[in-house]
Amino acid sequence: MAQDTNSQPEPPQEGVPAPEGPANLIDTDYVIGQDNITTNKFGFDVDLHGKVFTISSLLILFFVIITLALPDQMGPIFNGARQWLTSHLSWLFLLSANIFVIVSVALIFTPLGRVRIGGAHAKPDFSYAGWFAMLFAAGMGIGLMFYGVSEPMTHFGTSLGGTSVENGVRTDWAPLGAAQGDEQGAIALGMSATIFHWGLHPWGIYAVVALALALFAYNKGLPLTMRSIFYPILGERVWGWPGHLIDILAVFATLFGLATSLGIGASQASAGLHYLFDTPNNNVAMVILIMGITLVALGSVVLGVDKGVQRLSQLNMVLAFLLLAFVIFVGPTLAIATGFFENLGSYLKNLPALSNPFGREDVNFVQGWTAFYWAWWISWSPFVGMFIARVSRGRTVREFLIAVLLVPSLVSVLWMTAFGTTAIHQVIADGFEGVKNAALELQLFVMLGQLPLTGITSFIGIILVMVFFITSSDSGSLVIDSITAGGKVDAPKPQRIFWALIEGAIAIALLLGGGLSALQAAVISTGLPFTLVLLAACYAIIQGLRSEPRT
Repeated sequence: MAQDTNSQPEPPQEGVPAPEGPANLIDTDYVIGQDNITTNKFGFDVDLHGKVFTISSLLILFFVIITLALPDQMGPIFNGARQWLTSHLSWLFLLSANIFVIVSVALIFTPLGRVRIGGAHAKPDFSYAGWFAMLFAAGMGIGLMFYGVSEPMTHFGTSLGGTSVENGVRTDWAPLGAAQGDEQGAIALGMSATIFHWGLHPWGIYAVVALALALFAYNKGLPLTMRSIFYPILGERVWGWPGHLIDILAVFATLFGLATSLGIGASQASAGLHYLFDTPNNNVAMVILIMGITLVALGSVVLGVDKGVQRLSQLNMVLAFLLLAFVIFVGPTLAIATGFFENLGSYLKNLPALSNPFGREDVNFVQGWTAFYWAWWISWSPFVGMFIARVSRGRTVREFLIAVLLVPSLVSVLWMTAFGTTAIHQVIADGFEGVKNAALELQLFVMLGQLPLTGITSFIGIILVMVFFITSSDSGSLVIDSITAGGKVDAPKPQRIFWALIEGAIAIALLLGGGLSALQAAVISTGLPFTLVLLAACYAIIQGLRSEPRT
């Protein structure tokens, strides 16, 4: 049952502000936290959803223990799972991501785009400048640092090398039909493939989750948790076991998505420290890094959002913009400036072919790159989506979707163009092969090594990776804690500390249990079932918006 309200009702749920002006609240007897366990038996406050927290934590602890105890046995299992999932179900990831983009774009042009998040009279909590900055912060992460040089270089190299076929199957890793021997064609194809992985599709995934969470929390008055999205489908059953399973799945997806980022960040930070200071670069070094940075993240957790995450995020924003500006002005500035528009054009031209889920010949590219990326973005979507939902109250759906789809996508295009063009220019124009021959995690530092102030910029790069690590761990702990606390946004800090420790433990377990392949396998395995959750969310969004008044 839904009720229409033109007044200013009391906040329907703890931590969720009431709609301002006309909104269509959902009439439910559920009270946030009613199924929670609250106690102080252990010397600190506990306020958590018994079933969601217990099942999630026990299964994850079991996974960590088994992976650390049997690394030799678990490695092949992870590899086999990754290969089976990507070879058999890559079409599902591609098709689903296309649906998320189409739904997001279509809503911009329908009357449903006039619905205002938070009620018809809601005012935005942040200015456009502040809102855009936070969207940018959500879009920036360890991935851009790791892949900013390595992905454009890789796709350029494979495209230039052309195709190879054995027993009727393509064995090369080039996107689409490659561009054998054509340097400019390889640049265009390589950059468009890179932008494809960092542009509209990932942000379409995030937009679906963020809009669904914002709509059902700020307009419908439900808790800010994944199960609330399913009220149009499940009704009151959403507070029972179907809802518990949805939230448990969201916890798994978020944890393994974060662990993948943390593992990648640790490998890059370790490689960078070895490159600059000749420190050891092995599993022990990466484990020590993860443990050390996790401890710093715990300090940020204790300080709280305002003093911890916010200050670190501001530091990251400044450092990231400084590094980006440095590369643009010291690198091949004209090539970067013209390349930005050329790369956008190439991306739009190749978008239909790159997003085609069926009948692809470039199987290695689709399965090894695109399917992994889409699963990674899907697993990150509860984390990023909840953050975007929290900062977007007061915006119309049209404003929201245009900003969420375009602003971070354009920033990603600029970042990839600046770093990718600089690296490729060093290979083609300067004849420097070091970037091309370096390991993926080292390519950023080798590229910076050909520019002035190498020591300073490389050290800034390492600091950026580490601070992204800390803010991701801290923010992820907030989101997971909210889910496992039944939707509460002010649960006791010890619970958040527990999840920060678990994130570090999972990253260590996966690195020791199979390296990057294990990280990829974990994120694909959790991304697959959560894909079905997001497809259902598309239906729920449309149903929810249809009942809302439009400004």
